Amino acid sequence: MKYAQNVLETIGNTPMIKLNKIVKDIPALVLAKVETTNPGNSIKDRMALKMIEDAEKDGRLKPGGTIIEGTSGNTGMGLAIAAVIKGYKCIFTSTDKQSKEKFDALRAFGAEVIVCPTNVDPEDPRSYYSVSSRLEKEVPNSWKPNQYDNPSNARAHYESTGPEIWDQTGGKITHLVVGVGTGGTICGTAKFLKEKNPNVKIIGIDTYGSVFKKYKETGEFDKNEIYPYITEGIGEDFLPENVDFSLIDHFEKVTDKDAAIYTRLIARQEGIFVGNSAGSAIAGLIQMKDKFTKDDVVVVIFHDHGTRYLGKMFNDEWMRDRGFLEEEKKSAADLIKSHQDKPLVSIGSGELVSHAVAKMKKFGISQIPVFKDGVPAGSVDESHIFQLFVDDAKTMDKKIEDIMGMAYPTVMEDASIEEVSRLINKETPAVLVKMSSGKYHIITKYDIIQGIS
Repeated sequence: MKYAQNVLETIGNTPMIKLNKIVKDIPALVLAKVETTNPGNSIKDRMALKMIEDAEKDGRLKPGGTIIEGTSGNTGMGLAIAAVIKGYKCIFTSTDKQSKEKFDALRAFGAEVIVCPTNVDPEDPRSYYSVSSRLEKEVPNSWKPNQYDNPSNARAHYESTGPEIWDQTGGKITHLVVGVGTGGTICGTAKFLKEKNPNVKIIGIDTYGSVFKKYKETGEFDKNEIYPYITEGIGEDFLPENVDFSLIDHFEKVTDKDAAIYTRLIARQEGIFVGNSAGSAIAGLIQMKDKFTKDDVVVVIFHDHGTRYLGKMFNDEWMRDRGFLEEEKKSAADLIKSHQDKPLVSIGSGELVSHAVAKMKKFGISQIPVFKDGVPAGSVDESHIFQLFVDDAKTMDKKIEDIMGMAYPTVMEDASIEEVSRLINKETPAVLVKMSSGKYHIITKYDIIQGIS
């Protein structure tokens, strides 16, 4: 029989999956190291277990103790799972920008979660860093892993993530692309890979509002770079000890919007349901597409699972409220799709009114555009004809050009639905669309309603 003694034995050995559609413009072979198969659905399980085991060995974490940590959610999940198996309590502090799903998941494993404000300095007593440090002093028999500065964080990836990637690529990896938060994942993995091949390029993905990129490029810690951002899991407003800038060759910044959009696209184009830092990594990779060749093997780490973000990046309303949802803009051509295969019912200006009435009856329509020499010249509708007939029974024998109204406005097929809608009113019941082929079609109020429903 083959089985694990407990859930902790299932950490690691995650799959490597070739990406296709989403990276179609990148000449390199792009592989995703998908960490969602870990028991806590994130890469943080690796370092959470390592930090606990190292603390147990040197006596910092004692039996029956309480683990206290500041976390964006995933590290807390890894710690909470290990704590269940090993018999520890957990208290986690986090920020109010993190998704509710993360907090609910932590509480599911029996952890206590304290939510702190995002927009405060790390030194502020209200910050999730400061609150966790205060609690460590106040709670008896407690231990704070401090993932940002704990060397066990990076060591976990040096011992597991790096070797797995090297083995899965047969040593052919040329670039590693990773979102940078605590620095443990990228630097532990990078250290192993660069020992195997110093030419492997390590690319860190940063976000606007974080200090990493400027510090790497200038050596300056610029507080003016710091401002609130939405992207989760990457970027910082301080310099964690686990971020070894000498191991990172380049930082690429990605906007909140691009990170959110690509988070959704990974699921829709690759069928891989992953989180916000994965979206950031892919967005950054695509920004750098011209830097890769067909001989390159690029590995992108997908840190965590998409279920953490159901109320955020995967929620249309949340995306729309922030201007992130790139909804398809409908055009005039879209509005006529249901009848574009049918010829436009029209009438010549020299024909009789009786001909127009016959066409209205035959096709069940209430208005007809009038053409002269192949160009829109006017219009007739049933209410106008009816009024004329009441006044003069001989109206039916008159020419259309003698009684027609104004021609309907004409738009090109790429006109927006908003542009078309503005042209239709009480006096103008329809709009003509001129196609690139030269043919005309008609848009009515009904078409507009169908288009927006």
